[in-house]
Amino acid sequence: MTLELKTGTVNDGIVSLTAVALSQAIHQRTLSCVEVISAYFAHIDRMNPHVNALVALGDRDDALREAARADADLAAGVSRGWMHGFPQAPKDTSPVAGMVTTRGSRIYRDTVTQADSVMIARMRQAGSIFIARSNAPEFGLGSHTYNAVYGVTRNAFDQSRTAGGSSGGAAVALALRMLPVADGSDMMGSLRNPAAFNNVFGLRPSFGRVPGYPAEDVFFDQLSTGGPMARSVADLAMLLSVQAGYDQSSPLGRRDDPAQFAKPLTRDCRDVRIGWLGDLEGYLPIESGVLDVCGNALRRFEAIGCVVEPARVDFELEQLWQAWTTLRSFQIAGAQRMHYADPAKRALLKPEAIWEIESGNALSASAVYLASVTRTAWFEALMRLFQRFDFLVLPSAQLFPFDASIDWPRQVAGRAMDTYHRWMEVVVPASMAGLPVLNVPAGFGAGGLPMGMQVIGSPDADWSLLQLGHAYEQACDCVNVSSPLLGTA
Repeated sequence: MTLELKTGTVNDGIVSLTAVALSQAIHQRTLSCVEVISAYFAHIDRMNPHVNALVALGDRDDALREAARADADLAAGVSRGWMHGFPQAPKDTSPVAGMVTTRGSRIYRDTVTQADSVMIARMRQAGSIFIARSNAPEFGLGSHTYNAVYGVTRNAFDQSRTAGGSSGGAAVALALRMLPVADGSDMMGSLRNPAAFNNVFGLRPSFGRVPGYPAEDVFFDQLSTGGPMARSVADLAMLLSVQAGYDQSSPLGRRDDPAQFAKPLTRDCRDVRIGWLGDLEGYLPIESGVLDVCGNALRRFEAIGCVVEPARVDFELEQLWQAWTTLRSFQIAGAQRMHYADPAKRALLKPEAIWEIESGNALSASAVYLASVTRTAWFEALMRLFQRFDFLVLPSAQLFPFDASIDWPRQVAGRAMDTYHRWMEVVVPASMAGLPVLNVPAGFGAGGLPMGMQVIGSPDADWSLLQLGHAYEQACDCVNVSSPLLGTA
């Protein structure tokens, strides 16, 4: 494998490689880990000042020394794993040993965590070299990446627009090739919305697929999960093979062998049945142009042999939303109770965090139980729909990336948004069911802004979902569209 490096341009051969190809080049020793880390640092210097995706960059000499040790390991015939020598920037909500983990909050501005989360430990053991953190909103709240510690992360395709969130820094870093793959987490679309807004892939795995430890509660908290982001489905699947797998710290985890995700992705998609949910029969307000972009993308599924039909779910969707906000506030209020109880720390919380905590504090036990009952009924409704369809599809957002200077959109398609996260209601159906869901790039609106689609699989269907996504990727010309910034910076 011969690489011609053109330093200072997007044609830099190293950062343009897929993660699969990068791993192969490192293991074949046609690229050294020192070369890889050096190339990525140089590219970060060119790109990151425009977007603020990566924060808390570490010492470069330390990273290069670690890269040299990784090269020595390979020279001795020892591979650390698939990510041997990969630069990584874990999301700033995940604990990483020896790195500052602010969670986007001034409360934790200088907090250095002492241990890795299980997911991060696995990425470290697979050979990652941690060089920075990817930016996230305060405590991961809201699908717009800004905070009082590091500021705003800007969209890869238009720096006046939001990157989405909460894994916004990760998505932008991927889109601008500052990382080969990236980790994220998803409670309310945080692996899907920023992926859609930056034209990359993001997978929210089945709940329990990726261990969430450390966590104060490992039984009730069933809304959020970690997962992978990448520029290709093959890269995404390989990262999932590193992140996934049972760990005894997570009693609700799945015991399947994660090696399945490293297998070839090719499959015959003829006669795969896809149900298009659209705007849920007018229930969701959606900005003009979003459904048109998704409609064009659906034809890519038809091109690979899938049968796409309109789908309707028989459920009171406002009831689902109310159940979601109850369970979400219940969990957030519990997790942030100590900050709220301390007046000095409460003064450092953003208004949306205080609203969530106060909403949760006002709940009764009966309200939480009834919300869980509604969640069960929703799951049963989806299972009936999966008797007819193999996969379900929704837009990944209800509007294109909005102005980065506002905190959240007050209106969508002329309809007022009554909470800071109502504009992302479209992601709730999959989150509430704990189902695997993949954001695939869908294309660009008339203003040149990206949009994505959520492809939702049935329970435990992560592998077949990735196979379908891979086939879609091969048929979709919008997937490989690069940001204009790559050609100018």
